[in-house]
Amino acid sequence: MSFEKAAAIPLSVFTALICLCDLGQMKSGQKILINGASGGVGTLAVPIAKSFGAEVTGVCSTRNLDLVRSIGADQVIDYTQEDFTQKGVFYDLIFDVVGKRSFSDCKRVLSPKGIYVTTDFSPTLALLGLWISLTGSRKMIPMPPKGPGRNIRELFEELLKAGKITPVIDRCYTLNEVPEAFRYYEKGHARGRVVIEICKYHLNKEHKNEFK
Repeated sequence: MSFEKAAAIPLSVFTALICLCDLGQMKSGQKILINGASGGVGTLAVPIAKSFGAEVTGVCSTRNLDLVRSIGADQVIDYTQEDFTQKGVFYDLIFDVVGKRSFSDCKRVLSPKGIYVTTDFSPTLALLGLWISLTGSRKMIPMPPKGPGRNIRELFEELLKAGKITPVIDRCYTLNEVPEAFRYYEKGHARGRVVIEICKYHLNKEHKNEFK
């Protein structure tokens, strides 16, 4: 695996695995919706969910429809044309990667025992999620700021060895192009990950050989 692909994997894949497998309790045969399927986390969450035998719907913009289909989504929804919370299709798990849809919106299309997981987090949101989970059959779980546990790390290794994890890289920048990279990333339209190449351009030949 190239340095660029290796750099694009860890944070994204651990976020996807924690939200889908740990918090979302993903199972084979479930209907799963991933909101933000074309971003760095989403482009790994879709194939991971498919590898578990889930039926996956990806939500993205018009220009990313083909990309999300190509990584395995069974259905794709263009959020600029349709609102998935109004379609009347129910899901066992909704993973809101971008944290832009509230639980009150998504519960309309959650199955009776469905789980809504969001990467958005605050102490208030955590308390609200606990209250919702205790008082109803559906669950709302914000992702806590924690690293992956042992089971998630082992699952990551299994998926990586099986060739089920391949990051999508939108653009690569050199170290002296970091300001431009941040300007592009902050527009919020990156397809997959934006990578900064450091060793390729900024280590001398001797250090390069040591690094290899």
